[in-house]
Amino acid sequence: MVGVKHNQLMGPFMAGFIVWMFGPVERVLVGRVSPNFITAASLVLCLATGVAAGTHHLGTAVWLYVFGGILDIMDGRLARLSGMQTKSGALFDSVSDRWGELAAFAGFSWYLHDSPWMLAALAAIGASMMVSYTRARAEGLGVNLSGGMMQRAERILLICGGTLLAAWYATDPDAASSATPILGGTMLICAVTATGTAISRWVIAFRQLAMAEDASQSDEVAEEEELVVPAPARIASLSSPDLRKVRPLEQH
Repeated sequence: MVGVKHNQLMGPFMAGFIVWMFGPVERVLVGRVSPNFITAASLVLCLATGVAAGTHHLGTAVWLYVFGGILDIMDGRLARLSGMQTKSGALFDSVSDRWGELAAFAGFSWYLHDSPWMLAALAAIGASMMVSYTRARAEGLGVNLSGGMMQRAERILLICGGTLLAAWYATDPDAASSATPILGGTMLICAVTATGTAISRWVIAFRQLAMAEDASQSDEVAEEEELVVPAPARIASLSSPDLRKVRPLEQH
């Protein structure tokens, strides 16, 4: 299979199963639909997720976020399968992912704005953005970072699972009060695990860059030592018989 990505949380079997499940849809879309259109559709669904969550329609928010995440997986695969990978498309995809995730989390934050759990949602926003920013900054400096427990796909799965459970309790008048702590707890888990992923990427990138700098400095020192002529050799060369014969001629 082309471009099946996985990490610690989503193993190769689960990633392969998801790709196999949506394979027929991909084959229908390849060559017929632009990957950028799929990216734009994913962004719209994520924006709608934020609106649904902010207006207390948690069940609707779950389905919108699920389909938005599916389209986010499909756009990159369609680009590879159809040979339409471009730098402009990669930029559009990455920036759309950030805006879509920010919109979705903003909706969940508004849902929790009457409780202290809103702080957990805000922390989840910051941690999620730092996961992506750390990778982008490291890759801009030449360090290829991949992996981590709480990448975007895992964050979508976690948020959808917690939101679905919260929506289940919200439908029962006697247990509706449990929806807020369930959703807030989900956001707290996302914040903690995403922070761990961001810090881990930060440390790994820093170590790789520091090692590369040390190796470069060592090479420069070695080159300088090779260029320096030892002092005894200079003295010996000046006192050689050939030079003594030549020096009187130089004085004329």
